[in-house]
Amino acid sequence: MNTNPNLAAQQPMVRFDKVTKRYGPLTVLDQLDLDVAAHEKVAIIGPSGSGKTTVLRMLMTLETIDEGLISVDGEPLTHMTQGDRLVRANAAHLRRMRGHIGMVFQHFNLFPHMSALKNCMEAPVTVLGLSKDEARERAGDLLAQVGLADKLDHYPSQLSGGQQQRVAIARALAMRPKVMLFDEVTSALDPELCGEVLAVIRSLGQEHQLTMLMVTHQMGFAREFADRVCFFHAGRIEEQGPAQALFENPQNERTQQFLRAVMDAV
Repeated sequence: MNTNPNLAAQQPMVRFDKVTKRYGPLTVLDQLDLDVAAHEKVAIIGPSGSGKTTVLRMLMTLETIDEGLISVDGEPLTHMTQGDRLVRANAAHLRRMRGHIGMVFQHFNLFPHMSALKNCMEAPVTVLGLSKDEARERAGDLLAQVGLADKLDHYPSQLSGGQQQRVAIARALAMRPKVMLFDEVTSALDPELCGEVLAVIRSLGQEHQLTMLMVTHQMGFAREFADRVCFFHAGRIEEQGPAQALFENPQNERTQQFLRAVMDAV
């Protein structure tokens, strides 16, 4: 249930309807129901193995689902309409729907033989069919937005980890997605570089009309940035609510235990 009444009145941008994911006998997600409104920013927290990253990977169609339905902007992602019934999506449907979603991974996954500018141009040219001039202008604008206007011709090996992650964010935005996914984007960085990446995400959240889902262990950032925080445990949402309320007054005992543990570790 959405906790923001203004967001709740809209059609969800993302909907998980009774979604289950199994790996053999292990159930990673168990009948997940989750609606995310347009422009809502949701932080997903919880212990390792609770299903957090699987949520993002299924949205990016990197994982199939075993049961249920995922929709993006009112259209089925995992299925498609065939006549008067829903069937499993084919590769063409998944490819088209994937164009609405951008994902930034824990590891930067940049093309090492391409400059920052060309990393951000590649997909708009090859997937969206933009001209090289259009793609170059878009990529340059986005790299400037993430503070890398002076690094356009630098290769990944010439950039710090924080700079590489900012290139990865600009590359995802170059596809003009409706939904942005962030999977532990600071966990591979030295602590002093985390701040610069989180500052970029915070700025983009204010400037772009994007729906954002972020898996993070950065509790302070989740509290400050998110409209809603979802605490996952054993493949289910154990508790969710506005960030300040969940962090200050968690109702569920398992949430309380988790927050005590992570706060004590800081």
